[in-house]
Amino acid sequence: MSRRTSPVIPGFGLTLGYTLVYLSLLVLIPLGALFLKTTQLGWSEFLAIITAPRVLAALKLSFSTAFASALLNGMIGTLLAWVLVRYRFPGRKLIEAMIDLPFALPTAVAGIALTALYAPTGLVGRFAGELGLKIAYTPLGITLALTFVTLPFVVRTLQPVLADFPREVEEAAACLGAKPWQVFRHVLLPALLPAWLTGFALAFARGVGEYGSVIFIAGNMPMKTEILPLLIMVKLDQYDYTGATAIGVLMLVVSFVLLLAINLLQRRLARA
Repeated sequence: MSRRTSPVIPGFGLTLGYTLVYLSLLVLIPLGALFLKTTQLGWSEFLAIITAPRVLAALKLSFSTAFASALLNGMIGTLLAWVLVRYRFPGRKLIEAMIDLPFALPTAVAGIALTALYAPTGLVGRFAGELGLKIAYTPLGITLALTFVTLPFVVRTLQPVLADFPREVEEAAACLGAKPWQVFRHVLLPALLPAWLTGFALAFARGVGEYGSVIFIAGNMPMKTEILPLLIMVKLDQYDYTGATAIGVLMLVVSFVLLLAINLLQRRLARA
């Protein structure tokens, strides 16, 4: 009769209980309080706040720049992950450290550095101005700032998948007559797409709520370069707590719907 060893981790009931308590304290209760605070407003007042032209302009700017930066990082991050996994070259470890730099760097420092670089008097901004292109204090500048902050999410999500993918599968496809583009489309892409969507969703979620690295380079002009998190801070400075809460709920609902759609698409692709 074999001796039964006790598991290292406690049973399902205990671990599930710890998980639910931890999740409730950190996520569910604060979000529930946010929705509860919104109930102080009537439905007409809530709609009047979230449909104000300034709020809608900030909502459009925040989500469009976050989507554009996540999409840009989806392309750049894929190439970076491919190079770091498939090739060995001098300075590789340095590039690895530079990719993780946005995780450790305070967002305000990143915003100041990017503003100094892309401002009309900055090194890149001066050169761009000569070409008739303005970067700082425009949606383009916001997109570049979000791209800098969210790059590690895509790279670090794709790297393990690329590292574990057997090269023999690619070699077999090439031996059977597949061209490089066909190998990528029919062999690599189906394996990478779920992880790519995960990295895209993480980058998009971080970009929507980013504040510190954006406020310096955005210029914060209402109806032009004012992001939604800044508008919430403006409401709080005016002691309009219910208005700030209403905007926060709007931001939360839109983000949840978009992330849910991305996760459902990712699950469907993983099953396929």
